[in-house]
Amino acid sequence: MEKQDLFDHSPVRIFDKVTDGGLKTGEIGLVTSKKGLGKTSILVQFGIDALLAGKQLVHVSFDQHSANVITWYESIFTEVAKKKNLNNVSELKDSLFRDRIILNFNQESFTLPKVIKTLKALKEGGTNVAAIVIDGADLEKVSADDMKAVKDFVKSENLTAWFSCTSESDTISAVPQALQADFETVIHLTPKADGVYVSIVKSHEKAETPCAIKLDSKSLLMIQK
Repeated sequence: MEKQDLFDHSPVRIFDKVTDGGLKTGEIGLVTSKKGLGKTSILVQFGIDALLAGKQLVHVSFDQHSANVITWYESIFTEVAKKKNLNNVSELKDSLFRDRIILNFNQESFTLPKVIKTLKALKEGGTNVAAIVIDGADLEKVSADDMKAVKDFVKSENLTAWFSCTSESDTISAVPQALQADFETVIHLTPKADGVYVSIVKSHEKAETPCAIKLDSKSLLMIQK
């Protein structure tokens, strides 16, 4: 019951409301921004939300060590749990994180098709992967064929996948043209005088949506502005 309560009050419910249901099964989303604005915090919120929904999650990081990723999950979960007075926070956290696998790769030597091969091996070994997070991908080094391999895998296995990449642009041009159609949802973190805002650059067939979400300056959780 407490797990369901946290899911119902997850910051991702705010995102789902703004985007008419958020990212759906078989779809790929992307978070872009300049460095240091909170891309990983957003991805971890999506990751924890998947865990709260009872899904097994694989978090792939191309630009952070596993220890740093673990710290992000600990911090974001603590902030989410603060919203509710839970008696067994530690037990619930341990239970959730048992369904999370963190993989740390160097993109110079480990391509997306190799990531998919690893995910397939996990599934064949009995890990029922249902959600993927791929943090720090350099999309300029990703070919259309590589992205197609990811898209085909996500669709065939009924997964959801969130990517992040560093970009100066706050428009769809942040994504190489050959890859733009592969992402059903694209969001960009925009710094303003009163905080960092979540701009919905693309949401399925809809063009840019007015900013209705920002990051809390202390917790880095998504909140309604």
